[in-house]
Amino acid sequence: MSNQPTQLQILLEKSEWTIEEKQWLLNYLENSDDVDLKEHMQQLFESDLANAKRIDRLLSEKLLDNIHQKTGISNKQVKAKQVRMWTLRVAAACFIGLLGAGVFLWVKNNSINQHIAETKTNNIQKNDVDPGGDKALLTLADGSSIVLDSTQNGTLAQQGNTKVIKLNGKLDYNATGKATNEILYNSVATPRGGQYQVELSDGTKVWLNASSSIRFPTVFAANERVVEVSGEVYFEVAHLAFSVNNTDAKKSKTKVPFIVKIKTLSGNPARVEVLGTHFNINAYDDEANLKTTLLEGSVKFVKDGVNAMLKPGQQSQLLKSGKLNVVDAVDVDKVVAWKNGLFDFEGSDFETIARQLARWYDVEVVYDRKIDDLFYAGIPRNTKLSDVIKALELTGKVRFEISGKKIIVMP
Repeated sequence: MSNQPTQLQILLEKSEWTIEEKQWLLNYLENSDDVDLKEHMQQLFESDLANAKRIDRLLSEKLLDNIHQKTGISNKQVKAKQVRMWTLRVAAACFIGLLGAGVFLWVKNNSINQHIAETKTNNIQKNDVDPGGDKALLTLADGSSIVLDSTQNGTLAQQGNTKVIKLNGKLDYNATGKATNEILYNSVATPRGGQYQVELSDGTKVWLNASSSIRFPTVFAANERVVEVSGEVYFEVAHLAFSVNNTDAKKSKTKVPFIVKIKTLSGNPARVEVLGTHFNINAYDDEANLKTTLLEGSVKFVKDGVNAMLKPGQQSQLLKSGKLNVVDAVDVDKVVAWKNGLFDFEGSDFETIARQLARWYDVEVVYDRKIDDLFYAGIPRNTKLSDVIKALELTGKVRFEISGKKIIVMP
């Protein structure tokens, strides 16, 4: 690029833009195929990402990966029109100050000029809502409960030979000796607006989304590991083996299965059988399907005699009717975005978004008509609700208002 600042560079370096300057920039970006422009926008965006305090490393990598794909810097080639759409996304985010919050917009239509013009950047919501956080209730074997979000870090309880230790939004079950004859069960449940991590006694790592729960033994039996869940839970199951005697009196190692029982509306639990793998279970009652998505390893989903063996990238979907489908080539990053601290609303319908926002912000979403818009935005889950709404308004024709603990879709 030339060392002489262009009108574009001068404008981009200004701290504030007039309405006329915003319109000029949008028109310029939408109608330009200039390579230097794309390079400059990329450098600007990368610099903002590096300096943004509220963007974590994982999100930055995701955003930059999106940029590289759209600009053709990666091995994948894209059309110039797609690059123009990317520059529009960046400009749109800058206009309302969402870039600093890590919001990334996937704008798929040409009506963004109208969206920007209609978005009032100085319209602060009267009743903003903070995002959810590390909140959960631990119930011990004797029935007593501990509110984890108001409890100090450290050892919370001794369950048999297992210490229950809290450290910054995570519980660690540290087995200090052999299991006792009595099996002790604990449970962890998150409210709306809560999430939590648990590391079980075998080393299995568990992430609970909002309105979710897990029940588990403080120490597993020698020959199997069984837990029960509801809501949405992500697992990284530890490999575990135990010794058995063969007919020739020699000992050998056998893998210990990990079984997840899932609560269903029909009453009969579904099961996911695992040996060692990474997978996500979405079993909310208000979702259309009970979904198990496999990221790594292999699992078998079982319900009422019907089963499906999954490979990485596949998802089993149990319909309310009892029919079981298996979907290939699922976007696993989108499925587990919640676990990585992100709302991934790329191509999401309004009903899906409404359910996720209701759980995470503990609000009610009020609307009295069908909304056909698809929305395109990637938003950190630590973002205030007002900023989430601004991002959604940029990618659809819907307008929102926050009133107390309600998100109201305007007529």
